[in-house]
Amino acid sequence: MPSGAVASAQAQPVPEPRERCRVGDSDLDELSGLASDGRSWYAVNDGGSSLEVYVLDPADCSVRDVRTGSANPYDVEDLALGADGTLWLADTGDNDRDRDSIALHALSPRGGSTLYRLTYPNGPRDAEALLLDRAGVPYIVTKEPIGPAGVYRPAGALAPGGTVPMERVGTISLRSTNTPGGPLSGSIGSVLVTGGAASRDGTVAAIRTYTELYLFDAPDGDLAAAFARPPVRVSVPGEPQGEAIAWEPDGTLLTASEGTGEPVRALAGAADLARNHPPDTPPTPTRDGGGEGSGDNASPPVPPPSTTGADLSNGQLLLLCLGAAGVLVFLTRRARRKQ
Repeated sequence: MPSGAVASAQAQPVPEPRERCRVGDSDLDELSGLASDGRSWYAVNDGGSSLEVYVLDPADCSVRDVRTGSANPYDVEDLALGADGTLWLADTGDNDRDRDSIALHALSPRGGSTLYRLTYPNGPRDAEALLLDRAGVPYIVTKEPIGPAGVYRPAGALAPGGTVPMERVGTISLRSTNTPGGPLSGSIGSVLVTGGAASRDGTVAAIRTYTELYLFDAPDGDLAAAFARPPVRVSVPGEPQGEAIAWEPDGTLLTASEGTGEPVRALAGAADLARNHPPDTPPTPTRDGGGEGSGDNASPPVPPPSTTGADLSNGQLLLLCLGAAGVLVFLTRRARRKQ
């Protein structure tokens, strides 16, 4: 099973995403999933009790249309666009980690929706990132406050109305940064995976956290193998709750946050950046075990699960405990909000 290389807490110099427009419609104040076909943007809110995809005008972020389906989702978190125009909604949120299964809702461009259920091989997980590879196979990346994120895909063909087990095909380990932004205090938000997307041709993948974008080269279209390679990191400071990420057909990467009036920003040439820019490399260990960050006082990296308490300093243990407690409080508030 491939395991993703630890992403460095020191980003290489890269262009900054630039604002395209601002989403002013209050019906999209919890934007958490984004997709693009080059002519329109498609967006979904976090949570909700109905299937709704907002069609946006890329020129000014105004809502052109709303596409709906008949299903009642539990907690939609992300969105992906298939080659045939099908919109795939990731009903994968599970803050309490007590769902027996998660779901994908396929919203056809001809109307109507199809439900597909999936189960994890190792118990319930919370996830906010969905990617489709070039063959249309869905990949789900989990949201883990401590330890690596898991990469999962169906172990067999999707079954309409049925339940298919998933298999874990990799992990992604991220090191914390001091990039400002996100709803959580400290650096814990910099390692929580909140969205994902694969380029139209499947040769570049991206995941995001509240404060960072990670670009993975996938020249042969194998996403599992791509996540085992060191990524290029791009910081997106200042997003209050950044969860949305999407590829334009020309290789531009879009990013957006929850909140009314928040901008959709674009990183032009992101696909080429992933292919040609030197990837991040693990930082040289320091005496106290801390890594470098975007500031002068970076937090220590979040360790993988194999790290034991004996390997951590008291400061690192305290950081992890406080970070995990903050995540639990935040997720509990979100769960109550969705009830």
